[in-house]
Amino acid sequence: MTTTDAATKEAGQERLRRWRLVLGGDAADGTGHGLSGRDAAMDGALTALYGKRDAARTGRDRTGGLGASAPSVARWLGDIRTYFPSSVVQVMQRDAIDRLGLSALLLEPEMLEAVEADVHLVGTLLSLHKAMPETTKETARVVVGKVVEDLEKRLATRMRAAVTGALDRGTRVHRPRHHDIDWNRTIAANLKHYLPEYGTVVPERLVGYGRASRSVKKEVILCIDQSGSMASSVVYASVFGAVLASMRAISTRLVVFDTAVADLTDRLDDPVDVLFGTRLGGGTDINRALAYCQSQITRPAETVVVLISDLYEGGIRDEMLKRVAAMKASGVQFVALLALSDEGAPAYDREHAAALAALGAPAFACTPDLFPDVMAAAIEKRPLPVPDTA
Repeated sequence: MTTTDAATKEAGQERLRRWRLVLGGDAADGTGHGLSGRDAAMDGALTALYGKRDAARTGRDRTGGLGASAPSVARWLGDIRTYFPSSVVQVMQRDAIDRLGLSALLLEPEMLEAVEADVHLVGTLLSLHKAMPETTKETARVVVGKVVEDLEKRLATRMRAAVTGALDRGTRVHRPRHHDIDWNRTIAANLKHYLPEYGTVVPERLVGYGRASRSVKKEVILCIDQSGSMASSVVYASVFGAVLASMRAISTRLVVFDTAVADLTDRLDDPVDVLFGTRLGGGTDINRALAYCQSQITRPAETVVVLISDLYEGGIRDEMLKRVAAMKASGVQFVALLALSDEGAPAYDREHAAALAALGAPAFACTPDLFPDVMAAAIEKRPLPVPDTA
């Protein structure tokens, strides 16, 4: 057998192996490929979650087989962390919680110590917080704290850079140093001094970026829907709120709501404390939340209000829209985000989204990586970088 033939045969065996793991080893899977060792252990972990508990299963109608046994779940969590990368582990954990109803097991400290922590797990823990025994709450805080710390490391630097740059550009000076010259505005201001024979503009007036002082330049109000579907958005918004609150030039207020409104601004120095101050689930009264935010605005022209909601309004729709219109008319920069998460656009009220767009406040889903650019644009009062969803 030539080297090429051997390589072809090896590649074929690898394809059969992968298909065998996907299809679940039923009599009709068509691969005829057996598993042993590590592959057999991986197959067992997959079958526990996606395979039927009886013998007559097919790859097409797999159902879960973990049951409600805490020891077996603990072993399974250890297995999947051994055999699969972290990103796959997180998906399998979410599937186990959703498909097999294992949320109750997260009330046990041993389970929390075994799981791979991510944003979705934090959302689940927050929704279970009220039901947690005291022995579990401290472990839950540790898990949530780890996720929050990781998010801050990933997101904070870019957020501070984008917002600081926007604040600096918001203050114009006319005798700038060379590296502070805003060339686009300088050229626009001196077009009448264009010399066609030289093909250039000779500027008589320079426009430059100022440097933000230590005084408060902008006020930001984050208004967050804490209904169950917004769990990931609440996590990310709390982290960004803490980052903004750490900046002297920004006065940040964080408001969460369902049918009631809670101002968590005094907890912004600890985003974990913010998260445990929320209560995921319940109804939605956007109008009431915006009424509270409106009452906190003292400098409309220097205020950015960010509403993070799927817009399913349980309150008074017309009043909600009137409040948005009134805020915008007073000079407030109003941003409506259907979600602040990596998952893309959720289910949302399209009629309300269209009504906001008609008021000049387009509603769109925003990833955490895009949020700093959205805030910078809002602070500078320029068009928002609405992602193309076509």
